[in-house]
Amino acid sequence: MRKQNLTMNILVLGSGGREHTFAWKIAQSQHCNKLFVAPGNSGTDAIAENLNISVTDFVEIKNVVLKNDIQLVVVGPEDPLVQGVHDFFLNDEELKYVSVIGPEQAAAELEGSKEFAKEFMMRHNIPTAAYESFTKDNVEDGYKFLETLQPPYVLKADGLAAGKGVLILNDLAEAKTELKNMLVDAKFGDASTKVVIEEFLDGIELSCFVLTDGKDYKILPTAKDYKRIGEGDTGLNTGGMGAVSPVPFATQEFLDKIETRIVKPTVEGLKKDNLPYVGFIFIGLIKVGDDPKVIEYNVRMGDPETEVVLPRLKSDLVEIFQAMANQTLAEVDIEIDERAATTIMMVSGGYPEAYEKGKEITGIENVEDSILFHAGAKMQDDKVVTSGGRVMAVTSYGKTYQEAIKKSYQNIEKLHFDKMYYRKDIGFDL
Repeated sequence: MRKQNLTMNILVLGSGGREHTFAWKIAQSQHCNKLFVAPGNSGTDAIAENLNISVTDFVEIKNVVLKNDIQLVVVGPEDPLVQGVHDFFLNDEELKYVSVIGPEQAAAELEGSKEFAKEFMMRHNIPTAAYESFTKDNVEDGYKFLETLQPPYVLKADGLAAGKGVLILNDLAEAKTELKNMLVDAKFGDASTKVVIEEFLDGIELSCFVLTDGKDYKILPTAKDYKRIGEGDTGLNTGGMGAVSPVPFATQEFLDKIETRIVKPTVEGLKKDNLPYVGFIFIGLIKVGDDPKVIEYNVRMGDPETEVVLPRLKSDLVEIFQAMANQTLAEVDIEIDERAATTIMMVSGGYPEAYEKGKEITGIENVEDSILFHAGAKMQDDKVVTSGGRVMAVTSYGKTYQEAIKKSYQNIEKLHFDKMYYRKDIGFDL
């Protein structure tokens, strides 16, 4: 049992909107003494100390943890988890007493490998799409499997491809060509040395977020995000253009099905398979008829979903993290704000393809009644400038999601940077 510190120094790893939201919520806690974010952004710069360190430079992370007497590390993105940052801490004599929020490497394979996740779901009878996986050695079998399916065809790179390794194609010949591009021509590099082909599920998507200490779990509010760059869900996939929480069509009956058929067997499955897990489980779901099925697992919070889920959490996040680290999560009550929250993402012109950086962002001080979560933005000569594709998320509360969306759009009008783009139809399909 680790001692419950009254206040502690905390490090958040990452630099996006998700990490700014974590920092914003942690900074409100009475248990947070000093907050660090590595590498952070212009948003975290205002509430924490940014450390210019890569999230996968474990040796440098160790140095700053020891130097700053950090007792809790919250891992934002998937890369360090899949590369084993939690194991690195556990296996180091000087670090093993530091609490890490994020699963160990073996469990992080749920996101690190699509095939691993599919096999896990099959083993534990968790509802998901039928699938087969292929490598370049049996690409011909892949063609044959495609012929047995009805279009559209779903091809997923097995490994991490920064959210871009999934193709959904209507034409059989094109699907075969793309399978060859992925397996033989390494379209997604090492991520597509293996490709999972699965049946297409027709329905509406949503995400469920679960906290687990490895024994028990708590379910956070649901959210729905919007992945496509264009209005009406058209165009290329992005990291996410906006999100809404709660999901209006997720009735209590449907939420009960998610818990019984998916959440419980997932947490039990992790225990049965001896996959140590202290952290967030993000379950990407699709509602087919009245039934939930799993599209994918992520082993961290989503972005931009974090920007609507965490603002609805009334409880002290650091207390929850301490309970997770101590395996006392069952004893914690989680209080949720009844209001809806929405977020709209402002992106650089050209994103998700080529875009320019270094554009000054103006109007930040004029935003009222919304929260700005910085993502691809950094401080440069006392100015906030763009540094990524997804630049800033504008989150608002409302009695209804429509009211919240309206507030976000009103505040976006006050913000400006060269070639700024955002979707004007978030929530359109609800």
